[in-house]
Amino acid sequence: MDICLITGSGGLIGSEAAEFFSGSFDKVIGIDNDMRAYFFGEGASTSWNVARLGKNLKNYEHFNIDIRDFDNLEKLFSEYGTDIKLILHTAAQPSHDWAAKEPFTDFTVNANGTLNMLEAAKRHCPDAVFIFTSTNKVYGDTPNLLPLVELETRWEIDSSHPYFEKGIDETMSIDSSKHSIFGASKVAADVMVQEYGRYFGMKTAVFRGGCLTGPNHSGAQLHGFLSYLVKCAVTDTPYTIFGYKGKQVRDNIHSYDMINAFSHFYKAPRSGVVYNMGGSRHSCCSMLEAIAMLEKLTGRPFRHSYTEDNRSGDHIWWISDVSKFKNDYPEWEYTFGIERIITDIYRTMLERGTA
Repeated sequence: MDICLITGSGGLIGSEAAEFFSGSFDKVIGIDNDMRAYFFGEGASTSWNVARLGKNLKNYEHFNIDIRDFDNLEKLFSEYGTDIKLILHTAAQPSHDWAAKEPFTDFTVNANGTLNMLEAAKRHCPDAVFIFTSTNKVYGDTPNLLPLVELETRWEIDSSHPYFEKGIDETMSIDSSKHSIFGASKVAADVMVQEYGRYFGMKTAVFRGGCLTGPNHSGAQLHGFLSYLVKCAVTDTPYTIFGYKGKQVRDNIHSYDMINAFSHFYKAPRSGVVYNMGGSRHSCCSMLEAIAMLEKLTGRPFRHSYTEDNRSGDHIWWISDVSKFKNDYPEWEYTFGIERIITDIYRTMLERGTA
């Protein structure tokens, strides 16, 4: 039996992965205890998505396990052993602001939980491919030191800079910067995934995501920028822009394109590799530009307010250079650009009543 095991299976990336791989694996095992509701409130609960997977995927089996609970994780890994061929570790505490309130919870979920997953895999299915969704926040606020130029609707990097054409690559230092507590816990997990690849020879990959998005994101004010923005547009809920004049730039990658990248890696894995993975120049926007797109879609003004207080450690400009991944896997291509992503999220939210 070939098994794909996914943590955070009720989340954006986890649920997309469950659907994507259900047709090519005998069984998809999902692990998710809906801590997103604990982090961000019931409006961010993933329970609806877990129920959807159970209904739509006949080979999906769900386990309500906390990734901090090594004993129950090991029981699961022991039961299926080397039948587990692919592990997608997407579970996390994902918010800057929330992490500062409960640093112990943040670190044990992000760092200890990742170590638990790696060790369970090493003991019971060491030949499985292990893919970890990290974050561009491992670079801290170093991107804010880049030579940025203010334009009418966005911040942009100076056109003479090496990052202008393709974005920020993996050679940017992760040292001597403000990461946020969340960023620091993800650094610990990120480096540990690399180490299990380099030290133990496991087939591990770290994907440092820009803004990961899509219609199955349970967006909240503290996490899920584009999803939450669209939700506010659909429900006519006031939105708050935090700092940088609303011109902060994000590259947005659709969850399908992210999982398709995982699939390419699974078919030809390496050990201990790191990839920046986001929308790149192909799919990026500022907050003001995203609001303008939503006003065009809804046909009404977007209700929002502004505060000068930017989030600590937040990026002013981030665009991922995905050249390293594309060089290793040249057949991978984007299928979604920014306008199509926003339209997809918007239409899906209307269909399901913005759940």
